[in-house]
Amino acid sequence: MNIAYWIVAGLLALFYLYAGTLKAVRSRDRLRPMMAWVDRVPLPAVRALGAVEVLGAVGLVLPPLTGVAPSLAVAAAVGLVLLQLGAMAVHLTGVEDRGIGLNAGLTVAAAVTVWLAAVR
Repeated sequence: MNIAYWIVAGLLALFYLYAGTLKAVRSRDRLRPMMAWVDRVPLPAVRALGAVEVLGAVGLVLPPLTGVAPSLAVAAAVGLVLLQLGAMAVHLTGVEDRGIGLNAGLTVAAAVTVWLAAVR
């Protein structure tokens, strides 16, 4: 289970670290080709989502790695599940639906990570 956790959590952390950093630092114009929804959301909210994604990535890796408050990994994974459920709602209310498959996959991966972190 420990190896499975690190594989799934590591991949999720890499994804969220990348995506969160993009949302936190790129301009709306540079985000638009990848994320059409950025025009419907205020830029400070996009920046906040980026920060939440980066913190979630750190929360998946750092607590279990250091042994300090490893239960925070469960909280981070639950937060990422909730984040993706919200992302699906945003995608469904907009004109683009291409992100739903990715959102569903990330939701499942984060839910698996919740389970793996809880049974570690």
